[in-house]
Amino acid sequence: MRLEGDAWQEFFHSFEQEAFRLETLPSYTVPEEEDELRRFLAGESRPAQELRTDTYLIKVRQHVEAGRRMRRVHTLTSPVGDHLRFQFEWGYAFSVQAGEEVNILDFATTPDPGLPQQDFWLFDDTHVVLMHYATDGTQTGRELLEDTDPAPYVRYKNLALEHSTPFTEYYKVR
Repeated sequence: MRLEGDAWQEFFHSFEQEAFRLETLPSYTVPEEEDELRRFLAGESRPAQELRTDTYLIKVRQHVEAGRRMRRVHTLTSPVGDHLRFQFEWGYAFSVQAGEEVNILDFATTPDPGLPQQDFWLFDDTHVVLMHYATDGTQTGRELLEDTDPAPYVRYKNLALEHSTPFTEYYKVR
């Protein structure tokens, strides 16, 4: 089942204990972030007040304050390029401050423990949503796997977390 717009937002925020994300792409093309990326490449820092005003960060904080965990692992092979540095400094650094647990699994230093090359969300170790992307990193859709055993995805989550490094240890923001 495809999850789009409000249906995706409703589903996403309905988890009860944990939302986990595996990210596998070296860059993601998000048209709404073009201006921010341009500012980052020009040497600007993300305005600190966005920690209190950004919709996603507000939701992260609300989930964490309610006792729900938000976790993610981004797999990559260093060296880190401009787009990942942008994602780190304008994304993860703020997400971590809001309470999201972000980890990095760098295949340049750690062998791949057998993870898929497919982005996904896993909610409460029960519901799997595959994230689909075009070759340029533009999201093309989200697919809720309704009749799929989540056990392999729980195993992927555990492997990713076991072999990854907390973002704040992996990357020191300038």
